[in-house]
Amino acid sequence: MTIAPGVPRPPAAPPSVPPSASTPARPSARRGAWAEGGARLRAAATTEPGRLRIIGAVLAALVVAFGAVTAFEVTDRAAAADDVVSRSQPLSADAASIYRSLADADTAATSGFLARGQEPAAVHQRYQEDLATASRLLVKAAANSRGSDQSTREITTLGVGLPRYAGLVERARAANRQGLPLGGAYLRYANELMSGQMLPAAERLYEAETARLGQDDRDARRRPLLSLAVGALAAGALLWAQRRTYLRTNRVFNHGLLAATAASVAVLMWLAVGHGVARAQLGEAKAHGQDSLKVLNEARISSLKARANENLTLVARGAVITTEGQDRYETEYGEEMALLNTALDRADRLADDTAGGEPLARAAAHVGEWRKRHAVVRKEDTAGDYEAALAGVIGDKDTTGQSFDQVDAALEKALAHEQEEFTRAAADGRDALTGLAVGAAVLAVLGAAGAVMGVNRRLAEYR
Repeated sequence: MTIAPGVPRPPAAPPSVPPSASTPARPSARRGAWAEGGARLRAAATTEPGRLRIIGAVLAALVVAFGAVTAFEVTDRAAAADDVVSRSQPLSADAASIYRSLADADTAATSGFLARGQEPAAVHQRYQEDLATASRLLVKAAANSRGSDQSTREITTLGVGLPRYAGLVERARAANRQGLPLGGAYLRYANELMSGQMLPAAERLYEAETARLGQDDRDARRRPLLSLAVGALAAGALLWAQRRTYLRTNRVFNHGLLAATAASVAVLMWLAVGHGVARAQLGEAKAHGQDSLKVLNEARISSLKARANENLTLVARGAVITTEGQDRYETEYGEEMALLNTALDRADRLADDTAGGEPLARAAAHVGEWRKRHAVVRKEDTAGDYEAALAGVIGDKDTTGQSFDQVDAALEKALAHEQEEFTRAAADGRDALTGLAVGAAVLAVLGAAGAVMGVNRRLAEYR
């Protein structure tokens, strides 16, 4: 084709390139990061230095994991053990004291009422102190309930009922001083409020706090199985690495690996022994303290209920009867005394020393004397000699009130002893875990460093 002068010539077409000479095509997909990492690991494992590096990394990771898991599990167990000593058991004891204070206030109120217008100052002071103790412990329980819905409900019930009960008792006292029979009705209403609403709420509060104590105890005594398993794996891996080194170099010891093994075994032994001691001590606290305290509280509550019903028998004078036609308060007195004897028998079987058994023997003897005096009182009351019966209940000498006080004092002494036993054993269990979490973490770091140093010592021989 002819091109006119002055017109630029068009560029020549690029030469065709055969497909065989073109740029190589990109792969359809890249290998994933894990695949590349695996390939590099396999490549490193083909040489002894590469294998040593892998072994060192695995050993260090195992030792660090052992320390971390141990620190976590021990911290959890130690926190639960501390809750047993400093929170759960004291709250359970406070709940029992709330019940005891309320029941004792009811007993003191009926005792004072029987004295008519000559209520002893000591009896009224005891009543007021019981109400003040219950109010103080309710405030404490509310502050430490930690969002427990059940405990909050029971505390609310008691908080509302306490001023109502006190108001009814004051009306009964005022009417009694004027010689009005309406006073007895007010006192019975107060007792029905106490026995029908307040004491059941206090009992449920005690059961809720005792259940929380049991859960904390189980958490504290739970075996650290994961820590033991990881520790055994780490120790086994370190022993294998040392044996491998010995077979390849004919050297008996590698100082770094030996130090790592010693650190791991030390943590493993500390964990096994420390937690074993903690379990044993907490188990002793439960068997010889917590269980005994529960039974003794039941015994004391039964004695308080029996005393209140004994007093109300004289207050009501047969006005309240059961469906079988029996005096309700006398019937309930007999039921509570039977429960008291049963609880004393159980507490005696749980007592493991003379200091715990001696007050129980005295309590049982005083219960027997109480029953005899009560039988005399009932005989006099049935015969129509109300004044003699009244003197046998609240008089100055050889009365059922004196027997009750003796039983209550003996039970209080037994409770104090068992409380001391529980606190000592539980505190020993908690203390057995002291320092273990921090020690495990420190020894794990040292063990991991020892493993790395031991492997690096072998790597230096290839340079």
